[in-house]
Amino acid sequence: MPGNVQSVERAAAILRLLAEENEPLTLSQVATALGLAKGTAHGIVRTLQEVGFIEQDQVNGPYRVATEVFRLGWTRLDQNELRSKTMNWTDALAARTGESARVAAFHAGRAQVAHHVFRGDGGTQVLVTGSIVPLHASALGKVLLAFDPGAGRSVVKTQLTPFTHRTIIERVSLHRELATVRDSGWAGAVGEVEPGVAGIAAPIRDAGGYVVAAVGIEGSIDRLCDDRMRPRAGLVTHVVRVGRAISRELGHGREW
Repeated sequence: MPGNVQSVERAAAILRLLAEENEPLTLSQVATALGLAKGTAHGIVRTLQEVGFIEQDQVNGPYRVATEVFRLGWTRLDQNELRSKTMNWTDALAARTGESARVAAFHAGRAQVAHHVFRGDGGTQVLVTGSIVPLHASALGKVLLAFDPGAGRSVVKTQLTPFTHRTIIERVSLHRELATVRDSGWAGAVGEVEPGVAGIAAPIRDAGGYVVAAVGIEGSIDRLCDDRMRPRAGLVTHVVRVGRAISRELGHGREW
């Protein structure tokens, strides 16, 4: 039996190293961490960059894993297909909670609403399908930031806009918030985009387990939150269950 291919092992080690680090690494850091000669590391890194597996922000800058590596094997749903796959569940979520329900995905560098269901109270409402939601300030956006590497990369060097006094604009605080989202499996936003408006959202996963969208509800803080300004547990449960149901619709967790 032929032995292992050393260059492939080293390339895999470099990819694993870059994926595990929170910040990009220089060529010297990669070589030192893996005990490689700098020339050897440079040849492998250059090849990985040429095939699109790693990237730099600037020439001679540090390296990081390219976003597309996290999406290998993932087939992107276009907005129309996403809407058709989620429509029934989103309609049911709006009916059960009595709140506006939406589905959003990271698309063309932004978080875009693919489907929107009005509240059933007959009040004046605006259709938001196709509109953009802020990644750092909305519940839908926080889910995408927490789980979608492309969404996370899109805000690395952008200024976080303060929509209200409750908007999180400090990156340390935002990273802490996103860690909580990953641990709990849902996100909340209370008065962060508009005063008096709250949102609750959960991830939608495809057959491979990748988060391809977020589903959630939005409405008055008085209705969505308790007297301590925390999203009501019952509403969180409804949203999370719908996220899981849509994920099963897309093949996640099925026994084939």
